[in-house]
Amino acid sequence: MINRAGNSDSRPARDEKFAAGTSADDTHSGFATNEIEKASALEVLPLAAFNDNYLWLIHNGRESLIVDPGDAVVVERALAARNLKLAAILVTHHHPDHIGGVMVLKSQFDIPVYGPRAEAAKIEGLTHLLEDADCVSIEALDLQFDVLAVPGHTLGHIAYYAARQGWLFCGDTLFASGCGRLFEGTPAQMQVSLQKLAQLPPQTGVFCAHEYTLSNLAFARAVEPGNAAIAAELERVKSLRAQLQPSVPSTIARERSLNPFLRCGEVEIAKAAGEHARKDLRDPIAVFAELRSWKDDFRAS
Repeated sequence: MINRAGNSDSRPARDEKFAAGTSADDTHSGFATNEIEKASALEVLPLAAFNDNYLWLIHNGRESLIVDPGDAVVVERALAARNLKLAAILVTHHHPDHIGGVMVLKSQFDIPVYGPRAEAAKIEGLTHLLEDADCVSIEALDLQFDVLAVPGHTLGHIAYYAARQGWLFCGDTLFASGCGRLFEGTPAQMQVSLQKLAQLPPQTGVFCAHEYTLSNLAFARAVEPGNAAIAAELERVKSLRAQLQPSVPSTIARERSLNPFLRCGEVEIAKAAGEHARKDLRDPIAVFAELRSWKDDFRAS
């Protein structure tokens, strides 16, 4: 169900579990969302796919939804292993690694598929077309999402924010300590989108779609080589990945403090971008554009 301004509209790999404030006994990692998640009895599972994708499965032990199902086989295996029924699909943008499994899953389960109206021509199988400020209600899970337009990576990219649980599913817009490449949008668009996400509550969980954190932190350290917090986070994430644990979700608070792409207005970030560009940069959009160009060609030493 979609509400607009109060009116109704209508490659296989292991998966890893984020439960409320606990760690599982093998390669799993816990994500604390305080008492809200416990009360809602929902779990968020990152299903690893391809080389570095995460397909996010949310379930209550019976019903489930999947965010950006790039590989139907990965989803099918996870559902079968837990005896779950799929109730809905959420899509953030049109890239193949995010939509490759949509039609197979839709045909099997006859379910609604939510996605960006602006990319409807590029995403086969959408049943509900979404715009900024829409609200999506998944009744089977008692779960509501606010839709946020976040153009930049693609022009029609959207994110899903579950305010009650404090969960943000942001596709390829915001990553842990990084952001998505600009395939279609402009630096100004992406800067606005990132700042929109940065304004969410600090405790919000950032469920991004790729395991890019180590490379992102290596870049952040290049931008700020004297930042002790970045160095500490890099060691923490190295330890997680050595244990085959995911580095995400992050939080908005962590991203505000570590992510250079969210801090383009800060003097040290602007100085580093300017030194790399060999010119004075002060405007946050110009700083962001230089950082993104730098990151596009960056290789960790």
